[in-house]
Amino acid sequence: MNFKICYVLGIGVALSLSSCGKKLGQFSADYFTVTPDPLEVVGENVPARVSAKIPEKFFVKNAEVTVTPTLKFNGQEVASQAYSFQGEKVRGNNPVISYEYGGTQTIPVNFAYQPDMAKSELYLNFVVTQGNKTYTLPGVKVANGVVATAALADAGTVTPALAADAFQRIINEKYAADIMFLINQANIRAGQLKTDAMEELKKEIIAANGDTARVLQEINISSYASPDGGVKLNTRLAENREKNTKEYMTKQLKKDKITEFGELTAQFTAQDWEGFQKLVAQSNIQDKDLILSVLSMYKDPEQREREIRNLSSVFEQLAETILPQLRYSRITASIDVIGKSDSEIMALVASDPSKLNVEEILYAATLTKDNGQRLKIYDAAARLYPNDYRTWNDLGMAQYIDGDYKAAKASFKKAAGMTKNGEPAMNLGLIEMLEGNYSAANQYFGSAAGVPEVGSALGVYYLKKGDAQAAVKAFGDAKNNNAALAQILTKDYSKAKSTLAAIDTPDATTYYLMAILGARTNNESMLNTNLRQAVRLDSKLAQRAVNDLEFANYNLSKALN
Repeated sequence: MNFKICYVLGIGVALSLSSCGKKLGQFSADYFTVTPDPLEVVGENVPARVSAKIPEKFFVKNAEVTVTPTLKFNGQEVASQAYSFQGEKVRGNNPVISYEYGGTQTIPVNFAYQPDMAKSELYLNFVVTQGNKTYTLPGVKVANGVVATAALADAGTVTPALAADAFQRIINEKYAADIMFLINQANIRAGQLKTDAMEELKKEIIAANGDTARVLQEINISSYASPDGGVKLNTRLAENREKNTKEYMTKQLKKDKITEFGELTAQFTAQDWEGFQKLVAQSNIQDKDLILSVLSMYKDPEQREREIRNLSSVFEQLAETILPQLRYSRITASIDVIGKSDSEIMALVASDPSKLNVEEILYAATLTKDNGQRLKIYDAAARLYPNDYRTWNDLGMAQYIDGDYKAAKASFKKAAGMTKNGEPAMNLGLIEMLEGNYSAANQYFGSAAGVPEVGSALGVYYLKKGDAQAAVKAFGDAKNNNAALAQILTKDYSKAKSTLAAIDTPDATTYYLMAILGARTNNESMLNTNLRQAVRLDSKLAQRAVNDLEFANYNLSKALN
């Protein structure tokens, strides 16, 4: 009896040891599922998840397995971070796979994207350790290729922020002079016609009349009476002041032989309570708050006057300092200054840009779509007006569009050193993003809040960080390739198609994205038409299309031949 028990126990121990002593068998590709398959670029990485389902009676108890996901492409191999799991008898901290029941594990995968990865194979390589022995098992292929559509995000195509000119072809200038009147009088005193302000007004009117670049649009007369007399008296006074001032101006214009002055208009204000309130508020009168309170309490002008006269302690001050300033006629000449025409500005750009002011030369650069010409104009602007940050910022913008990022960075830095305005900050953010410094780029973009172009810059930033939803929000209604790409990645194909169709100057990428939309919406005609145009504009896209898994289910011969 004892012998039989020992015999049975021996068999059990032997069976138990057999799962520890034998080598681990080869893994099968059927044990693994990859999500997504094929892999996809997200931002600047190729992330994936490998789900392992290990069958029962496979994973020996004393085995430790290190799995290294490896992407093979174009004669290269790139490894993701290794991942380990172990059997039940191994002393370690790795996830455990049961010999009896098998188990499931998830293996994270991530590769830094390279363009050649489009045509690739994902392998899992295995190294097994059992006690003092280490051996390698054959690798298994678990996925094919990388969809690289997200990699089309391009910070280099974002238009840098322009620091705009303030050019106005027509600038309205106003020149004014006052004729003061004595209390209860409407006659114009000779001395009032010889004040410095009146002499300057006459001079400007005469100068405008003789200058083809200036147009005298209107002469206006506004006459007033102070609010310390009755309404009837003040109405007569203000009306007579207007009449006398208009008669004077009519005679003066005739005397100076000025016939082109638009229109001579006139009006009067019988009791200038608005002017009275303004002057009181600006004065040093001790009881001005009391006077202002009376003005707000009573709307009837005659009652207002009575209540203010009752303030005997302050009325004398008002009579001496405030009321005399409200007995006047103001003559205002409205003159339009006509600036240089576009053709005149561009002629000076070519012949002598030093004859242009900073607003004119910055405006000149907006009159051409030739970036080479813009570079020359902004270079001249920065040379002639080196202390205006806009000249350096806009020079940097043209350099950026030209692909000279080193020069652009230097120009943007000069501009940023001169101002706290957001345009140079946003543009430096673009440079940092191109250099892969995303944290610094984000900080610069944060300093550029309110700059119109920052939405598109942030959109590309989010695409590079792999957040297509945030990118869509940042782009808003922008009509550019990057915005359409974000919509494609979030599967809003209808919106993406509208965005691409609305781009003013479509390029090869525009048509390539439209071809991708055709593939994703099963529209082969749309695919072929747009891919053909994309390749016509950029022949390098032909090879990309051949390897692009977006088109894996289509025959591209019609588009590429």
